[in-house]
Amino acid sequence: MQFGASMFFTDYSITPVALGRALEERGFDILWAPEHSHIPVSRKTPFVLGAELPKRYYDVMDPFVTLTAAAAVTSTLKLGTGVCLIAQRDPIQTAKLVASIDRVSGGRFVFGIGNGWNQDEMENHGTVFESRHKLARERVEAMKAIWTQDTAEYHGEFVDFGPMAAWPKPVQKPHPPILIGGAFPYSARRAIRYGDGWMPQATAANKTPLTELIPRFREMAAEAGRDPAAMQIVMGAQLPDAALIGQYQALGVDIVYPSLPSEGEDTILPMLDQWVSVMRQVNG
Repeated sequence: MQFGASMFFTDYSITPVALGRALEERGFDILWAPEHSHIPVSRKTPFVLGAELPKRYYDVMDPFVTLTAAAAVTSTLKLGTGVCLIAQRDPIQTAKLVASIDRVSGGRFVFGIGNGWNQDEMENHGTVFESRHKLARERVEAMKAIWTQDTAEYHGEFVDFGPMAAWPKPVQKPHPPILIGGAFPYSARRAIRYGDGWMPQATAANKTPLTELIPRFREMAAEAGRDPAAMQIVMGAQLPDAALIGQYQALGVDIVYPSLPSEGEDTILPMLDQWVSVMRQVNG
């Protein structure tokens, strides 16, 4: 099993350079960075995890910037968006960002994406909340065309462009892995339709244990004609519980990682060392 860590990088947290180095030195496999462009003061939709929205959501830096900084000081650590809010991003520019970071990292980028929950934030970007899921799918399909075709074009309801040339192309072929984040069953269906894996999330509205959802996801993938074994499963926001993670390992989960607090090195490094102990218990 592979292990990683997620960080809302802020101007008061450990830096991506320091965390990237610390993770690679300790044998971690991947660093995840989430995103929010901003947080409107108004709130049409409640926070999906049920509690008050933490300060780090307001303060988080751009994930492509922070992950590039980490890529520059590491050589084996993978870099992932966890998750990139593609319903709020231009697909042509985002395709270039993904290809560029995959190039500068030597093919170490993982494209974790989600469709978002914050209606106010989306609407500030001109995104209609009710149609965000179809918009996101079209943007993914359009980006795949840009990454894989010398002369790319896409014609959908929300995304529409004629023949274009856009470079660089990603190092990974046909493109970096696309992992879809969100709650069961809707994000699972999206992962099967146009992703390479699933990043399940337990929410206040859906508290079914993730250990029960993994077999159901694999059944859904098989029924849809996808190879269940080829679909990655990534478990985020985990506690350092070796017994639970051992259950995930037995179910074929590929990656497990904690969501670290946006704190300095004095707080974060001991937490990483605790996870090293868990990694050794699980992997031997």
